[in-house]
Amino acid sequence: MMIRRGTAALTTALLGASLCVAAAPADASTGGVFPPLRQNLVSYYDFEHPVPGDPSREADSGRSGTTINLINGGAAMRVRDGERRHAIQLGQVNPSAKGNDDWKAGVFSASGVPSLHAFSSAKGATLAGWFKMTGTNPSPNTETSNPSDVYNAIGLSGLLTGDSDGHAVRALLEIIEVSGKLHVVALGRRVDGSKSQTFAASEDWQSVLPQNTWVHLAATFDYDTGEMALYKDGKPLDGFYTTAGDPWGLEGAPEPDLTSATDPRGIKIGGSYPQNTAEKNPCNCRMDGLMFLDRPLTPKEAAIQYKFANR
Repeated sequence: MMIRRGTAALTTALLGASLCVAAAPADASTGGVFPPLRQNLVSYYDFEHPVPGDPSREADSGRSGTTINLINGGAAMRVRDGERRHAIQLGQVNPSAKGNDDWKAGVFSASGVPSLHAFSSAKGATLAGWFKMTGTNPSPNTETSNPSDVYNAIGLSGLLTGDSDGHAVRALLEIIEVSGKLHVVALGRRVDGSKSQTFAASEDWQSVLPQNTWVHLAATFDYDTGEMALYKDGKPLDGFYTTAGDPWGLEGAPEPDLTSATDPRGIKIGGSYPQNTAEKNPCNCRMDGLMFLDRPLTPKEAAIQYKFANR
């Protein structure tokens, strides 16, 4: 991942804004990450680290070492894009037939992924990364017989629940239909098998993610307070919660409120079912610098991370 560094004075100012969080040593494999965030960086994928001997898999540059699979396209999914060294290309392969050939990425285990244990009994999370729409979205829905049907969502990145079938999530950054209109959303679920809450950006999704333009998005989840947020290029997006009441069951003891004490069953990128048993919500897009952190970023940290990683 190529990084546009600022002046020494700017770097000093950014480090000074870390609010007493100790910076990790410099590490080229996480060069796009603001150093004080690295201790919370569970997984990080910049698509510059193919597994030796198996380029259809991507090594994790975060602390967990959770390798993901480049599903259906393998090494061909790593593409050069302008000044970037590599990004991942995702998308629907055959819009006219039901199958399991969409280009997506992720990892799945029905018994849970132990390396993602940081998200078991977790108080918060952040999903972030660079996204670029490269084709028609949403895609034709190959699960129905009507050729004019399209999916009601466009998959970006997600962390599965501990009981997920490959679709249900603990934390999700996606484009989803809300009241008949697509919105960029943060969707979270605190308790496995229970209700989710969605925070939807008010701005039109195609304005948030214009075609052929790299955009940095972040979604934050505080499972104790119920607060969620979305950021575009380091700035908060105005939005609204879609479910009234207390869908996460935060009222009453015990405190603090945490996620289920289960290891997530995996990560999904660019669509659901990373075990490749079905297709749903493909994204005709490219992604880079995908981050999975075990706490919600503050607004200041979201702004600094964007400036630090911006190229």
